[in-house]
Amino acid sequence: MRRLSFLIPVAALALALSPPNAQEARAQDKVLRIAMTASDIPTATGMPNNGFEGMRFMGFPIFEGLILFDLTKTDQLATLRPGLAERWEQAADDKKTWIFYLRKGVKFHDGSDFNADAVIWNLERIFNKDSAQFEPNATGIMRSRVPILASYKKIDDFTVALTTTTVASYFPWMVPYILNTSPASFEKAGHDWAKVAELPAAGTGPFRIVKVVPRQSVTLARNDGYWDAGKKAKVDQVVLLPIPEANTRLAALRSGRVDWIEVPPPDGIPSLKQAGFVISTGSYPHVWPWFYNIAAKQSPFADVRVRQALNYCIDRNAIVELLNGTAEPSVGWLKPNDPAFGNPENRYTFDPAKGKKLLAEAGYTDKKPLSFKVMISTSGSGQMLPLPMNEALQENLKQACNVDVQVDAVEWQVLLTAGRAVPDDPQLKGAMALNVSSPSSDVGMMFRYFAAANFSPTGSNFEQWKDDKFEDALKTLADASDEATILKSYRIAHERLVDNPPWLYIVHDLNPRAFSKNVKGFVSPQSWFVDLTLVSLQ
Repeated sequence: MRRLSFLIPVAALALALSPPNAQEARAQDKVLRIAMTASDIPTATGMPNNGFEGMRFMGFPIFEGLILFDLTKTDQLATLRPGLAERWEQAADDKKTWIFYLRKGVKFHDGSDFNADAVIWNLERIFNKDSAQFEPNATGIMRSRVPILASYKKIDDFTVALTTTTVASYFPWMVPYILNTSPASFEKAGHDWAKVAELPAAGTGPFRIVKVVPRQSVTLARNDGYWDAGKKAKVDQVVLLPIPEANTRLAALRSGRVDWIEVPPPDGIPSLKQAGFVISTGSYPHVWPWFYNIAAKQSPFADVRVRQALNYCIDRNAIVELLNGTAEPSVGWLKPNDPAFGNPENRYTFDPAKGKKLLAEAGYTDKKPLSFKVMISTSGSGQMLPLPMNEALQENLKQACNVDVQVDAVEWQVLLTAGRAVPDDPQLKGAMALNVSSPSSDVGMMFRYFAAANFSPTGSNFEQWKDDKFEDALKTLADASDEATILKSYRIAHERLVDNPPWLYIVHDLNPRAFSKNVKGFVSPQSWFVDLTLVSLQ
């Protein structure tokens, strides 16, 4: 293997593996201990950072939206279900406006009431920089996930209206990401978000935060007063531990210090199975790509032939083999068996001859090879094993197509911040691509990542990619209400993502995790998120 141009020291994490009182508490209660891939605990005020792993563990289990994801099935993509709103509908006289009818009798963990005032307060917290409760660290995260919210208003104590900037049939898919935290907690903390996190913060979910030890652990406890009696948690507590290094997570599971690890190292999976540990994998809507920096000055990726060429130059099967079968090749944003994949002109395979031909047409030859920098993370939410995977890609591209790739490895949150930068921002340090794993779950997510309206820094279209046919298909889809029209337009939009690629499509991971045999009831949904209420310990 060609060497990467960096060395990453492994942090000493022994203290993080077993937080104070964990063993003592476990003797009395059913305490589920989870090793995350994050290098730090996600922020605890009601809008966690650390990407979707933050949402998986410190978001949805604690803080809820008006709409929730149904994470109880493995045989279909996760669907939407009522959350803090019992039902919702488009306004009869305005398709941009959605009416939400709130659930009555819901309490925040601190005992205060959830109602329309609380919803509006939380929206002001994110979307009104002049509000007393404005939370700068959370606003960029939530706004990027709900980029089309224009306005909101209270209709009565249990009804609110949300209005979007454009007609969007997919808006309900964005609503789960608008999390609600307690206004009373903010008052108790003296209007200081740092102190809110120390209280700790109060949501409405099936778990509540009871202890936060910075950079070490978070302890969640079952919310016995949860509004949905059928969804009360089966464990007494969950202890979340940030352990970014894969082999350290493996050692924690083998030693009995944790019950569950995210992303076990692939070469350790056979021995884990032999030792009686349970390995969970499942196909789900998620992509591990490189984002092309198309709009940067003198970017080689302004030429679509270069973007296509790299998609022919990489050996996806070799990456799958490196990961011991815990991923599958990605040749588009969606998987080839998805009904909306369509029939694109380009069917990406490992074809170095075709890749080199396209590069030559774009002016890159053996005498003038393509050379660029990619920014990657050392670990993080959905990143799998970014160091060896990117090392393999670096060597692959050099050997197959004489492409010279330099790698800049940074901490996960730094990479996420870079993903919201403008193309020539100094924080990118000249990077022409970013390795950021991303969900591919629904049209709302497609709009978020690829619509021209979401150019960085205001949205998630880091590449500043624009395709007129894509835009037309997305508009048709947004206005439609019948499934046939929606599917047809979805296909056209996806075909443009393949033929005019804003990304280098590499693999879809299979969401691997490993459990001790006493963990029961886990469901691996076709979603980035999981339902912790289903899990029990025996």
